[in-house]
Formats: sequence, C-alpha cells, structure tokens
Amino acid sequence: MKRKSWFCLLALLAATAGAAEPLPAFHGDPKQSSVSGLSSGAFMAVQYQIAYSASVVGVGVVAGGPYYCALGSLSGTTACMSGPPPQAGQLLAGAAQFAAAGRIDPLTHLATRRVYLFSGSQDNTVKTQVVDAAAEFFRLAGVPASQIAYERRLPAGHAQITPAYGNACGATASPYLNHCEWEGRGYDQAGLILKQIYGALLPKAQAPTGRLVRFSQKPYAAAGSSLADEGFVYVPRACADGEACRVHIALHGCQQYAGKVGDAFYVHAGYNDWADSNHILVLYPQTTVSAANPQGCWDWFGYTGPAYAWRDGPQMRALKAMADRLVSAY
Repeated sequence: MKRKSWFCLLALLAATAGAAEPLPAFHGDPKQSSVSGLSSGAFMAVQYQIAYSASVVGVGVVAGGPYYCALGSLSGTTACMSGPPPQAGQLLAGAAQFAAAGRIDPLTHLATRRVYLFSGSQDNTVKTQVVDAAAEFFRLAGVPASQIAYERRLPAGHAQITPAYGNACGATASPYLNHCEWEGRGYDQAGLILKQIYGALLPKAQAPTGRLVRFSQKPYAAAGSSLADEGFVYVPRACADGEACRVHIALHGCQQYAGKVGDAFYVHAGYNDWADSNHILVLYPQTTVSAANPQGCWDWFGYTGPAYAWRDGPQMRALKAMADRLVSAY
C-alpha cells in the first residue's frame, strides 16, 4: 500500500476510535437514495427497494433473492437459498396486495428504477436460481430489461467482490470479501453497483479524504430489532463542506457485522473510494446477534415480526430514518 493511502486509512480508523456520535446531517435529496447488500443484506436491500420505491432509485443485489421470498417464515429460507424459490409471479402478486393495502409504496415506481444483480458460479450458499428469481421478479414488476444488469459468470464464492482485498475468488469464508479477476482486471463490484444505479461517475478516489463516523444506532433501534448499538457512515469531504450529497445504504451479510469481522466490510468493501469523488454518503448500519438472530443477519424472514418486509418493519423503519437523517440539513 502506498504511504499516502496508508496514512489515509489510519486517519479513517482513528475517526472511529472515540465515542459514538449522533448520526450527523448533511445536504441532499432523500429521494435519490439507493441500497445494496450481500446475502441477508441483499434480501434486505430488495425489501427496502420494493417497500420504499418512491424514494429509492436503485438496488444492488449480491447473492440475494426476490421480495418476500421466505414468505414470513424461517422454514421458508431453505428454498430461498438452495432453491427452488417460490415463483416470481406468486411473490409479485403478494407485493401487489401489500401495495394496495398501503404497506409498501406503489409498484409503479419501479419502472424508473435501476437494478444490479450478482451470483457467483461457485456460490453454494445462495444458488444462482434464487438470484434468477430476483431478476424475474424485477422484470415482472415493471423494471425494463435495459435497467437491469445481471452478472453470473465469475467463479466467485459467497462474498462481496473487490478488486484486490480479501479471500481468493472462489472462497466462502469470513469476512465474506473476495478478490476476483475478470477480463484482465480486478472486479470492482462496489463501483459497478453505484454506476448501474447512478449512471456515469467520476473515477474513484485513489486516496480518500473523507472520514468514517461511528454513530449511535440506539435512537433508531426498536426493542427486538437486533440492531447493534453503533453503526458507521462514510462522509466525503464535499458532503462535510456543505455540498449536496446522495445516500447509499450498504448492508452486510450474516456473520459479517462489525462485532464479528471488525472494519472489513465498512472499510474494504470498496464503496468509500467511489463515494469520495462522487458526493455519496455511504451508510453502514449494523446488526448484532440475539436469541432470534444468532448469526447477526438482516431480517428477511420475519424474526422481528410479521411487518418485517413492509415500511413499518422495525429494521425497515430504522434504515429509512437513518438515511433520511443523513440528508436532512437545511
């Protein structure tokens, strides 16, 4: 690592060493937010996109399946990992009923939204046919094929993919970050997700100048929500200086929360370098383990209650409140 980059990393880590701050507020448009995730975070990202489609402009899905795949039951998770999952048309019909009841935003918003999907060919945790079902769900829901990017050729295991950091490409092991080569270069998944959602971006920063803020999640964590006491947000200098910024929510997978893997996800997943030069605040909310959630997963099957996939779900409300707070400054 170059000396300048090393010092920048030390500065970022030092920024998280003190007491957790309240979540700060910056300038921006809450209707330009986006979300992505790995594994349980990917299922959660799909839920969030569908439930808040009026304000969430795009989603990145790394090893995740269609909306409401588990049908509100832990027993339903097996089919949504190993396959075959429920039919996309059946799940869409359920989503339409939720929208009609006012529990999620109208599905008509999805026609203007953008989607990135990824399935590693060596991923035996969430099989490709499950991600195929997510792609079919979005198509049936009205997202044009031209607005869906789906990559499933890389020989990757169950992990978020980076150009150079983490385990070998085909691994499925903690911290669930793998480096893969594709077409002669490192596969930059975070950059591809953000470009698919937001279009052309400036090149990523080689030496980020922003800071990582460790903030208290307690004001957002309802009882039984399995949210950790603290989360993280990457703040580009431009955002701190008052320029308008967008929010991207990056959701870790099971056993990938900070209490388990430290800074691996929120420092090394690859989002911060792209965010730094493109006025994007990256929110890294964190789960923790509980009796109902022993692996620290996001709730995509109902352990927080029957509203888990709706706007009123405890985790869904928390994520939306955090994202809106970040761009709430006058």
